Amino acid sequence: MVSRLGDLAASVGAELRGDPDLRISGVGTLSGATSGQISFLTNPKYRHYLADTKASAVILSAEYAEHCHAAVVISDNPHLAYARIAAQLFPPARFEPGRHPSAVVDESAAVDASAWIGPCAVVGADVMIGAGVYIGPGCVIEPGCKIAAGSRLVARVTLCRDTELGERCLIHPGAVLGADGFGLANDQGRWEKVPQLGRVRVGKRVEIGANTTIDRGALDDTVLADGVKLDNLIMIAHNVQVGEDTAMAGLSGVAGSTRIGRGCTFGGASGVVGHIKIGDNVHFSGQALVTRSFEQPGYYSSGLPATENSAWKRAVARIRHLDDFAKRLKQLEKQVKELLGNVSQPKD
Repeated sequence: MVSRLGDLAASVGAELRGDPDLRISGVGTLSGATSGQISFLTNPKYRHYLADTKASAVILSAEYAEHCHAAVVISDNPHLAYARIAAQLFPPARFEPGRHPSAVVDESAAVDASAWIGPCAVVGADVMIGAGVYIGPGCVIEPGCKIAAGSRLVARVTLCRDTELGERCLIHPGAVLGADGFGLANDQGRWEKVPQLGRVRVGKRVEIGANTTIDRGALDDTVLADGVKLDNLIMIAHNVQVGEDTAMAGLSGVAGSTRIGRGCTFGGASGVVGHIKIGDNVHFSGQALVTRSFEQPGYYSSGLPATENSAWKRAVARIRHLDDFAKRLKQLEKQVKELLGNVSQPKD
């Protein structure tokens, strides 16, 4: 799509310094953009690219405007402005409503006339599919599922029985919602399956990445509130509840029955144990191991950053001796206290 630069700037409430009639047809990085494309600057370490960029326009904050020879779109939040402009230039592909001849749709399913059911998709009994929903190739929608208006299942998405999706959700290829949770009872060393009788309920505007898995609840439901964003290869176990607008980066995992508040973030490969509570606006860095509840807002980290191998080995060796060091320190503190006590005693 081609748009006037003035229209794009106005649409995001930004100040334009430059020709409003410039035609913008694409986006690019500062170092790789060409004429007709718009770029953005959010990280100061890339500021040196402004002098030589071939982009027709750059979205940036006011402090960097004088360093750019191209037209500038000034915003207090350049990344957000870029996201909204890029969405206008590259809207989701349009589709014609209907169903592919190879799709299998149960006669009891209620499919809105404006929805699309793609090649080799399977829609089970009593499924409800709302207006403008896109069901991509190879998707499986098991009986009793509900998909609200405007949601998009890109391809090979599986919604197991009774899963519910809110409006305008985006589910990427290979995601599985509503598989059985890891519920097992032990019978003298042998494992017996516990029936998983809950559902998965997903709110509005939720995005779920490729090959992410969200288990159904054991009794209560697993719930993702409005605006949750999950990256690829994430595991959400049974009975977990994730609050509004919380975001998780790839390879993160949350064990069963944990409650996570709104506005939280989890860095890549974070691991969260089960049966704990995370409050609102709690943030964890990548590879954080969350083993207890964190109810106060803040930024938390764990794990050892990568370092030279011999230094890492020394650090790990010392960690193994921390308990012994603590015992020795406690003993030394006791001895010092006794010595000070003896010194302070008056002499006869």
